[in-house]
Amino acid sequence: MRRNILITGASSGLGEEMARQFAAKGHHLVLTARREDRLKALQTELTAAHPDLTVLIRTLDVNDHDAVFATFRAVDAELPLDRIIVNAGIGKGAPLGTGRFDANLITAQTNFTAVLAQAEAALELFRGRNAGHLVFISSVAAMRGLPKSVATYAATKAGIATLAEGLQMELLGKAIKVSTIFPGYIKSELNDHVAKTPLIVDTVPGVRAMVAAIDAEKAKAFAPPWPWVVMARFLKYAPLPLLKRMV
Repeated sequence: MRRNILITGASSGLGEEMARQFAAKGHHLVLTARREDRLKALQTELTAAHPDLTVLIRTLDVNDHDAVFATFRAVDAELPLDRIIVNAGIGKGAPLGTGRFDANLITAQTNFTAVLAQAEAALELFRGRNAGHLVFISSVAAMRGLPKSVATYAATKAGIATLAEGLQMELLGKAIKVSTIFPGYIKSELNDHVAKTPLIVDTVPGVRAMVAAIDAEKAKAFAPPWPWVVMARFLKYAPLPLLKRMV
């Protein structure tokens, strides 16, 4: 059992619900995010529900790369980490060339460059003890380039998946494990603005599928599996004209 887990982006959405579900399964937690008030409220909730667990919180902006390394090292000294879930991300974006480079830039920085920093910091710890489980939260959007306001977002999620796969190849057969989780439409703060679709699932069952895949240490997993295993294959191979009519 990966007893001690760090989750970035834990103050809302998928990260917050992962914290609840991992706590219910008996894991000690380190929760990081920018919003300290949300972290404190979650810490109070979890320690009240599970008084035997350790729940540490740290305010962290993952775009502050020095802080990422310092935070990971400090909490690992206090609570040696068995699993690190790289979850923090944002969904800002605009069609390229429409004057919103700022939105696309912050998405690229948060969803890829900051992910690289978190992976470096995590593997620094895991290589030192030749053990650990590094989990990347990507998206089914990684399966294909997408247009307009999600173009940069999809590109960053594809980048995460490729980075993770390279690490999986490097560490194949080793004690350090790497997983990539591809959530489908799971209701969260990130997609509150998206109109309800037949494919969207509520946060709790959607995250339950993510947690099951993470605990199984699957190299790659779509969550929930249905319909996203099938949809991912469709997205990967469908002709662009057909995709354009659908997205």
